[in-house]
Amino acid sequence: MAMLKVSDLSVNYGVIQAVKGVNFEINEGEIVTLIGANGAGKSTIVKTISGLLKPKEGQIIYQGKDIVHQKAPQIVLDGISQVPEGRHIFSGLTVMENLQMGAFLQKNSSEAAKSYQEVFDRFPILAKRKNQDAATLSGGEQQMLAIGRALMAKPKLLLLDEPSMGLSPLFIQQIFTIIKELNEKGTTILLIEQNAKQALSIANRGYVLATGQVQLTGSGHELLANPEVQKVYFGG
Repeated sequence: MAMLKVSDLSVNYGVIQAVKGVNFEINEGEIVTLIGANGAGKSTIVKTISGLLKPKEGQIIYQGKDIVHQKAPQIVLDGISQVPEGRHIFSGLTVMENLQMGAFLQKNSSEAAKSYQEVFDRFPILAKRKNQDAATLSGGEQQMLAIGRALMAKPKLLLLDEPSMGLSPLFIQQIFTIIKELNEKGTTILLIEQNAKQALSIANRGYVLATGQVQLTGSGHELLANPEVQKVYFGG
């Protein structure tokens, strides 16, 4: 049974249908990527899984339970965390305070302390800057903080929405290395990316979205080799 199964998902923004009958699934331990141009519906899907948007139609089955009507905090408690597009770190709060926001549902203080240490071990730069205003971090450091904040909730499924957006090539490589390492340590990942080549190179499977619908699906390697994908996304 899939960890997450999205069936016939349709989502509207007012009268505009942003997602039109989308189907996909993620098995435990996988990296699955959704790729597509701006406006394809990728971020809308992530927000709907997270409980921030409600669909017009369809099901989102997570670990055997439909979560369409669950509130966002319960979805986090159930094991789904989101790293939003644009990072959305809290400016005016320190790095440590941003991480505390990610841990607000943790009731066990010793477990929370362990989570802080795990984040600092993974991102040593955050440990050095833990008392610094998060707004003063570089773009790459802010993305590390956004990922660290999501990890504080101990997710089983991590939703990453455009993690490479606006980053330098060096930081992009670091972020994709971090994604692979998180997956190798047991976190299942849904990766939303415009950087299709990078995303497909680390994904077990991918779905290509256009105008709110799935147009193509296959393994990461299959989609990398697909002439249509190469033409649209790689200029080949």
